[in-house]
Amino acid sequence: MECKKVAALVLAGAMAVTTMAGCGSAGGSAKYPSKDISVIIPKAAGGGTDTAARGLMQYMKENLDGANFVATNKPDGGGVTGMVETSAAKADGYTLGMVTVELAMFPWQDKCQVTPEDYAAICAPIAAPAALIVPADAPYDSVDDFAAYCKENPGTVQVGNSGMGAIWHVAAVSFEKEFGVELKHIPYPNGSADIAAALTGGHIDATIADPSSYKSQVDAGEMKILGVMSEERSSIYPDVPTFKELGHDLVIRAWASLVAPKDTPEEILTQLRDAAKTTCESDEFKEYFEKQGIDPQCIIGDDCQKMMEDDYAMYEDLLKDIETE
Repeated sequence: MECKKVAALVLAGAMAVTTMAGCGSAGGSAKYPSKDISVIIPKAAGGGTDTAARGLMQYMKENLDGANFVATNKPDGGGVTGMVETSAAKADGYTLGMVTVELAMFPWQDKCQVTPEDYAAICAPIAAPAALIVPADAPYDSVDDFAAYCKENPGTVQVGNSGMGAIWHVAAVSFEKEFGVELKHIPYPNGSADIAAALTGGHIDATIADPSSYKSQVDAGEMKILGVMSEERSSIYPDVPTFKELGHDLVIRAWASLVAPKDTPEEILTQLRDAAKTTCESDEFKEYFEKQGIDPQCIIGDDCQKMMEDDYAMYEDLLKDIETE
């Protein structure tokens, strides 16, 4: 598998760097941090994960004395390279990384072998829910209306996604299973911009995706959101019901978590988690995220680790019957 080759190369490189790093660690009584902290972002610049990571670093450095975060984007392999490199880094607190929901999915799709157990979670500033989004003039105004329409038109309702086996395709398949309907899945590999154009142009009927990617169209009255697959209502769209409220236990979220390699010293993790908590609870941080159309989250330490591990277990079952490319 290509993933295994990538992982082997990254691991070898990380071992070499670790050997050369020598006495630059944060061990013993040395103050932490005493040098720059590298943060590996496994997605391209400008996307939701990158925006969340850079926003978190911007405000978190104010709450961690002496901290200076240096971000590096490593999106190769759909994020595999960056996540593997983070897991293989020296566990001294000076190399952190963002890991995304794909971490919980890739092992079950035979794309990579790293799992949540390879990291120590610090915080998740974002956990965007899947949302059912349709054109504003669509003939349905609720989740149940849409499901009824799908039942009346089996296999013909076209739902856009960013790729077969990707998070939003999985969300749509979960919808099918929950409501006993059959959808026609239409992949748009270039993502939300193409899906938005297809929706407004009447080429597809719906998408199930992160609502922040469609905020401008929703605000302009071109699209409407029928429901979100989250535990609680969105702070950005407080009038939109959750699927749970409607009696459907569907929670699908696209999270991005700041993590350290496993075995990072507990005293360093405590400093990072405390700084992250103070940051995520601040009004400035929340306002920054809301301006980006993102629901800010404050999922810290053990709670973040549990979220990642819970989703890892969930996707083992969900992905068994889902075809990928």
